[in-house]
Amino acid sequence: ADQEVCEVPPSLSAKVVGSFAYLTVKDRMPTILTKVIDTLHRNKDKFFEEYGKEGIEAEKQTIALLSKLRNEMQTDKPVVPLTDGLSDAETWNRYLHGHQQSEGDQESVSWFKSPWLYVECYMYRRIQEALWLNPPISDYDVFNEGKTLSFLESQRAVMTLCTYLEDIKKKREQLSKKELFEYFRKLLQVSVWGNKCDLSISAGKDNSQKTDAVDSLCSLQPFILVDDSEVIWSALTSGKSQGPPDNSAARRLDIVLDNASFELITDLVLADFLVCTGIIHEVRFHGKSFPWFVSDVTANDFHWTIRQTMATNHRWISKCGVKWQSHLKAGVWSYHDHPFWTLPHEFCEMAAAAPDLYAALQGSDLVLFKGDLNYRKLTGDRYWDHAISFGTALRGFGPAPLCALRTLKGNTQVGLQPGEGEKLSSEEPDWMSSSKYAVIQFYNPKSEQ
Repeated sequence: ADQEVCEVPPSLSAKVVGSFAYLTVKDRMPTILTKVIDTLHRNKDKFFEEYGKEGIEAEKQTIALLSKLRNEMQTDKPVVPLTDGLSDAETWNRYLHGHQQSEGDQESVSWFKSPWLYVECYMYRRIQEALWLNPPISDYDVFNEGKTLSFLESQRAVMTLCTYLEDIKKKREQLSKKELFEYFRKLLQVSVWGNKCDLSISAGKDNSQKTDAVDSLCSLQPFILVDDSEVIWSALTSGKSQGPPDNSAARRLDIVLDNASFELITDLVLADFLVCTGIIHEVRFHGKSFPWFVSDVTANDFHWTIRQTMATNHRWISKCGVKWQSHLKAGVWSYHDHPFWTLPHEFCEMAAAAPDLYAALQGSDLVLFKGDLNYRKLTGDRYWDHAISFGTALRGFGPAPLCALRTLKGNTQVGLQPGEGEKLSSEEPDWMSSSKYAVIQFYNPKSEQ
């Protein structure tokens, strides 16, 4: 059905002056680095209290490395190998070497000339390197303050959403399949619009969720460009599970997380709804193994968020938190942070680069990919024609039925109706990067066979 024969288009890159990739490398990424430097500087008393002179020295050295990194970026220097000897450094360096060989020139792999997806991931890995080379502050999360603030600023929205979930749970025995689907669709949309709260896009400026996420769904409906909710629902509720044959009813959902704070809450609420209604029996959450793209979820963020909800004095939020903790205790929920998620690879390379992760995902009934970076990695962050199918852009990636939930913040979007992308471009030149639009896009590799 979906095997359109097509040339693989080139990667988005900052080569194109004035493009979103160009503006990101030129302005947004240096701004993020400046904020990181500022955060370290502001916390130097804390480092002194904890580690004495050694802490201050480490802070100085880290800032020196990050300032050097910012300079390399702004002057379009060649990308250099990692030197921290961490377990993923060799993979990164091999990846760089592969780029240098295909370009035939070491100098040509640089900040503005190379794929935007690669250099942006590389920047976050270099931030990690700067910290790692400077114990005792190696484990410091330079983005933690922003994530915490964003969570605290979203409390009203969290309250409304948890109350809404408890309301559904009270009447779940009486709900018809059609009503269940309606609630599922709403919570799926809440989860997709939760993706607006992205701190790497606002370069760390507050953009927490202040409004009632459920109330605003109606007005946001026209901005969902692709809505495969019904197909996703039938993938979750019909037929046999991918699970072990002796337990064909046990269904598993995997959620590849994006941002911490309010977006994470929307993901936990969706997962809880699916477990409490018996639609799903196991949820595996996948996050990042170190701080990444400013607001991405790490293990620390994941567990902190659940502890915070348990400790709050709002009865429905804390009730949710207690339930979520018990899902984790019972093994119904689990958190995983495979190193592949913080590598520069497109997902079509996962089977070769991380066969263990690919095999693990094959046991899922549905893999939900949250957010923009995951979408860019799913489609390779390339200049695809907007009307090319999602399946084609995945280039063979399909461990299980999968779904992308994203608000558009980067210049790649596939699976639209012919002419729709062009029409949007003529009316709103920045439609692909303003996060005004969203997609709920499904692909089933089994339907290809």
